[in-house]
Amino acid sequence: MDVPSASNTQRGGEPLPPERAALARGRGARDHLSTARAVAVVSFPGSNCDADATHALAAVLGAPVRAVWHDETDLSGALAVVLPGGFSFGDYLRGGALAAHSPVMRAVADFARRGGPVLGICNGFQVLTEAGLLPGQLARNRSLGFECRDVHLRVERAAAPFTGRLAVGQVLRLPIAHGEGAYRADEDTLDRLEGEGLVAFRYCDADGNVTADANVNGSARGIAGVVNAAGNVMGMMPHPERAVEPLLGYEDGRLILGSLLDAVAAAAA
Repeated sequence: MDVPSASNTQRGGEPLPPERAALARGRGARDHLSTARAVAVVSFPGSNCDADATHALAAVLGAPVRAVWHDETDLSGALAVVLPGGFSFGDYLRGGALAAHSPVMRAVADFARRGGPVLGICNGFQVLTEAGLLPGQLARNRSLGFECRDVHLRVERAAAPFTGRLAVGQVLRLPIAHGEGAYRADEDTLDRLEGEGLVAFRYCDADGNVTADANVNGSARGIAGVVNAAGNVMGMMPHPERAVEPLLGYEDGRLILGSLLDAVAAAAA
C-alpha cells in the first residue's frame, strides 16, 4: 500500500488537499514546478490564503500554478505573481513589514520592473506597499478591530492586466478579512493617484455610491485598491480568490483573476 510522504500529509496522517500538497512541495527542494510556465503564488510564514489563491487559479480557472516559498530567489518562468493574504511573519511591526524583506521580494521587484504582472491581495497588498512597489500604507481599521464581511467595490479603472473584464462604475461584491486595511497616503500622493487613474477600486454601497458608511475600514477617499504608475502591479484589500464559485454565493472575483489570466494569455501569444 502506498503511504503518503510526510510533506504531503497533515496532522493525523490525512492526505493534504491537492493545492496544499503543491505548496508543501514548493517549500522543499526545487522540483519540476520551479521551471514551469505558471502563475507564481508566493507563500510567507503565516500566509493563510495561499491555498485559496491556488485553488481559485488552478482548480476553478484552470491556470498552471507554481508554489513559491518566501526564501526562493528564482521566478524563472513566472507568467504572473500573486502575493496572497494572511499574517506574514505574524504581522509583527506592521502587516507585511517583515515579509517585504524576504529574499523572494527582490525577485518580485525585478519581475515587476520587467513589466510582469504582480497582484497583492490583503496582506499581499501590505507587503507591496512596505516593499515600495506601491505607494501608500495600510493602517489599522477605523474600528481598531478585525473586519470580516462582504463589501461592495466600485470599479475605477478598467484596463489590463487586472481589470480588463470590468467596466468603470461597475459594482462588485467581495469579502474582506483584515485588521490593517485603511489605505493611507499624503494628499499629494492621493491627488497623483486620482489624476493618473491609478485608483483601481473604492468601497461603495450596493448602488455604487461612495459613502462614509460603505468605507468599512476608513481608507482615504474610500480607496480599496491601487496600481503602480506602469499599471502592472496592483494591490487590493478585498479577496477575489474567495469569490469565484457559485457554492460561495458570488463569483465577482473571477472577473479580476480572469482578467489577469487574459493578460497572461495575450502576452504569451
